[in-house]
Amino acid sequence: MSKTVIKVENISKQYRLGEIGTGTLSHDLNRWWAKVRGKEDPFLKIGETNDRTQKGNSDYVWALKDINFEVKQGEVLGIIGRNGAGKSTLLKILSKTTTPTTGSIKVKGRIASLLEVGTGFHPELSGRDNIFLNGAILGMSKQEIKSKFDEIVDFSGVERYLDTPVKRYSSGMYVRLAFAVAAHLEPDILIVDEVLAVGDAEFQKKCLGKMKDVSVNDGRTVLFVSHNLSAVKELCDKGIVMENGQLVASSSVSEALSFYSLNNTGSTLKDLNNPKFHSGASQYSQIINLNVLDTVTLEKKTTFLMGDDILIKVQLKIKKQMPNVEVGIKLSSINGVALSYFVSDWEGLSGSLEQGLHEFSIKIPQIPFLPGKYFLSPWVLIKGHASDDSVQEAVLLEIIQDDINGHMAYFDKYAYSGCEVYLPSSWEKVNNN
Repeated sequence: MSKTVIKVENISKQYRLGEIGTGTLSHDLNRWWAKVRGKEDPFLKIGETNDRTQKGNSDYVWALKDINFEVKQGEVLGIIGRNGAGKSTLLKILSKTTTPTTGSIKVKGRIASLLEVGTGFHPELSGRDNIFLNGAILGMSKQEIKSKFDEIVDFSGVERYLDTPVKRYSSGMYVRLAFAVAAHLEPDILIVDEVLAVGDAEFQKKCLGKMKDVSVNDGRTVLFVSHNLSAVKELCDKGIVMENGQLVASSSVSEALSFYSLNNTGSTLKDLNNPKFHSGASQYSQIINLNVLDTVTLEKKTTFLMGDDILIKVQLKIKKQMPNVEVGIKLSSINGVALSYFVSDWEGLSGSLEQGLHEFSIKIPQIPFLPGKYFLSPWVLIKGHASDDSVQEAVLLEIIQDDINGHMAYFDKYAYSGCEVYLPSSWEKVNNN
């Protein structure tokens, strides 16, 4: 049975916004007086949940609150969550670059951390010197470092610049060397934050392979934070999900990813009740809602695996009878390039809509899109006329790779007709040939 190498018990971290340290002399004196009397820190009783999107009433915020979990030897733990969820703060505490406000951490073994570009490197020293410096910080002898030196240099791919001060390195070169050092100097626990996103695709793949190798073959533990969910799924055994400084799920990596995607209901980027996001005449119609759903559970969802089925529902408010209606959705890249359209008329469906509420649904079987993020932009119009209502980039959709091979499929750039469209029963199927 694998032994526990990391045990986190009731870890919390509190910060004071807008200040360095505790803020004022009076606060320090109050803390000291409470400690002398054996009382609880008076400022731990205040503070709000770390929701970066809301303005709070307190100057104190809990970056982490009551975090508990264990990691076994040889496990690869994926830590996922939105920006500001507390992932990096947790890793800094585990790496002992900062201390928790409350709680305790028990760690067995030597830790190597790669938390941000340049962590642990001295900018004035050369790449060669920084390899030995990092090894010494990890507690390795000079002879041990020398035995791994050639492997580190070969993996990093920066041999030509080895004797150049690292302050002259690009961010990509920095990360290459830093990861090579952290992974090859035989730490018992390797902690990697989002920094790998700086590297190119080839190097990211190389790093993932190395982390998998050190966990499976060498029995070392890896903690991995990334917004690349396909990389998390490929590499990790277990996953924890964090939200607003709290741990909300801890399970197998597939269950953690499902929990994260199902609870990531902030898919609507724009408030569709706000008229400033709508364009068109809006004389006849208004798009009031756009939801992306799991076809089995019918739960709101924004993250799908390649090959999944996807259900999109557009709710319309018809102000007065609308003849010859066309409803559609544009799918575009994160850079705004149109990739595909789903249009009722192209699917052979046509009709008029009476005043009231109506729903347009489209089911796309076995998503034919490559991994990445996409915008969905709905519109409604009277055929032959300009758009009556449309919302640009209303929803952000993310497709992730199912496995190392993925489900590879290709689609027409401007029209994918392999979908099923469901519209109000008054509409009739027409022959467009």
